[in-house]
Amino acid sequence: MTDPNAPRVFRLRARFIECDRLAMLSHLEVAHTLERTVRRARLPFAVSQGFSPHMKIAFGAALPVGVGSTCEIFDVQLTEYVAPDKALAALRLASVPDLMVQECWYIEAKAKAASVAFPFSTYEVRLSEPVSAIEVPETIAVVRKRKEKVLDVASFLCGPIELNGTLARFTLEAKETGSLRPDVLLEHCAVPAQVVSVTRVEQRETL
Repeated sequence: MTDPNAPRVFRLRARFIECDRLAMLSHLEVAHTLERTVRRARLPFAVSQGFSPHMKIAFGAALPVGVGSTCEIFDVQLTEYVAPDKALAALRLASVPDLMVQECWYIEAKAKAASVAFPFSTYEVRLSEPVSAIEVPETIAVVRKRKEKVLDVASFLCGPIELNGTLARFTLEAKETGSLRPDVLLEHCAVPAQVVSVTRVEQRETL
């Protein structure tokens, strides 16, 4: 039951890029940087209760180190309403170019967290030269928490890998039981060219 005396909060969702050298940051380093960005922007962020109060901020699905993105997401709870355009302007002034906030909007209090709201991610791969085909394995064995797990690629890969000159494009679905990282998929594919870069270009709720 909701406490009627609880202070009202506003959930601001922001989309940002993570590119060039900053694609080499870990998810934790990105999280710390964005927390500092919100503080520098002087947004009225909410804090948790308890012995160790911290900013109420949540992040989308983690990117592997070295994979860039044009559509990363974070949610921050505010104690006061700030117009989205004003919040965006403040965040952009406080952001660095390679981790720049692109847009802001408010979401409902009961909306899904950013980490699970967008299970479909589309990636664009730049290759050193054009290729005519990429051979995808049926299964991939990965080691997690010292245990080997065999992943059925078709359960995560949504359709074939699309090729267009030096660009390859594919979509992966994250499931409650786990996910397949784009870099791991590429490591196990037979790619007849060097992978120059991998970028997440879209996150979606549905296909």
